[in-house]
Amino acid sequence: MGWLTILPQIVAIGIVLWRKEVILALIAGIFTSEFLLLMDAVDRTILMAPIETIERVVGVFSSADSTRILMFSLIIGCLIAYLRHSGGVTALVEWFINRGVTKTKKQAGLLSFFIGIILFVESNLSVITAGILSRGLYDKFAMSRERLAYVIDSTSAPVCILILINGWGAVVLANLQANGLENAETTLIGTIFYNFYAWIALAIVLYTILSDKLHGPLKACDAEKQKDVEEEAAPEFPASKARFMVVPLFALISLIFIFMYWTGDGEIRSGDGSRSILYATILSCIVAYIMMLNSGRFSHIKLVEIGFKGMNELLQLVSIVLLSLALGASLKVLGTGAFVAGIASDNLPVILIVPMLFVASAIMAFSTGTSWGTFALMIPIGVPLIQILGLPPAFVISAILGGGVFGDHCSPISDTTMISSVASGCSLLDHVRTQLPYALVGGGLTFVAYIIAGIFVL
Repeated sequence: MGWLTILPQIVAIGIVLWRKEVILALIAGIFTSEFLLLMDAVDRTILMAPIETIERVVGVFSSADSTRILMFSLIIGCLIAYLRHSGGVTALVEWFINRGVTKTKKQAGLLSFFIGIILFVESNLSVITAGILSRGLYDKFAMSRERLAYVIDSTSAPVCILILINGWGAVVLANLQANGLENAETTLIGTIFYNFYAWIALAIVLYTILSDKLHGPLKACDAEKQKDVEEEAAPEFPASKARFMVVPLFALISLIFIFMYWTGDGEIRSGDGSRSILYATILSCIVAYIMMLNSGRFSHIKLVEIGFKGMNELLQLVSIVLLSLALGASLKVLGTGAFVAGIASDNLPVILIVPMLFVASAIMAFSTGTSWGTFALMIPIGVPLIQILGLPPAFVISAILGGGVFGDHCSPISDTTMISSVASGCSLLDHVRTQLPYALVGGGLTFVAYIIAGIFVL
């Protein structure tokens, strides 16, 4: 089908730019993809495209992992609502400030940055923890939620792909071994040095925090936040005790590690992330519920109301996640990933092969919204290039890994992008448009870095 395979993404992106409406764009993208698939079908008519679009969305629930992601996306709204209404968030912010832990914007930013580094075992865990913990601090220092979303999103995935003792490392290693690459473990370790995008992304985040200099749409969001804070008289929820936030949050973090260990049969990095996060989030909600009920300030009926109100606030995001998963599944059948990857590997000078693998991986991750899916599709292309052309394995694979993370940072249908917007409390489109300039600068510098490195490595 050739170039037609990228038509669904063009349609979706065009609608986002035109109408600023993600849900409509995703539905149009799925419909376009299903329409193209029916054009090649001999036993069905293109008039079935609307029905096939519905069935593709329904088919998302046939995957247990996808269903868990959707459940988690709702239940995390309940947990966030409990932490806010309990007054624990406000109390913890006041504790940090009174104890001198976060006296300045710089210290508040560094706190969220280092949480992302410490919790390298799982990107979503890093994003959720840093986002929930830092919300009140960013509000206190008149920093926008979009700024928080950028910091946690651009820290989590780069850290996870550099410190590979986690699920990311296990997925990449499995793909390398499955495609017959010799010394896969050594290659994986070697990618750490050559993963220029991850290092550059972290450097840009750190520069932003330490210099307190913002650029593009993010600067405008912070200026608007400054005006809003000047007009605010009091926090939304009065402070109670910090334990109402600390205990459920500690339960969430520790339970994820426990369930990762359990589902991985004794190896955390082999654990099932979707199951672990879902189980831990549900149990953390129960912990928060019991604590608030025992405080005597909330009745069971009131807590149920708060929980459903929190989930309702995320209903639009859950719809976006559902449609994103459906679009990714449809594009996989359409063969979009294989086509995009093929463009990068055909008729290129040797010195441009690695930079173009980076670009192809980025386009694929942007289009499908998944880094891990990009790794699965691009590594089978990268390994033969290593074997046939004698290219340095770590150099080639690092470009695929970095490109996947770069595309993920730019994509409005990435699960990490969505969860970052939820955890920080800003809209998805605002997060995408404010992070995009930073990601594009990092991606551009990385492309140049691979060309320069290629002169010495190849």
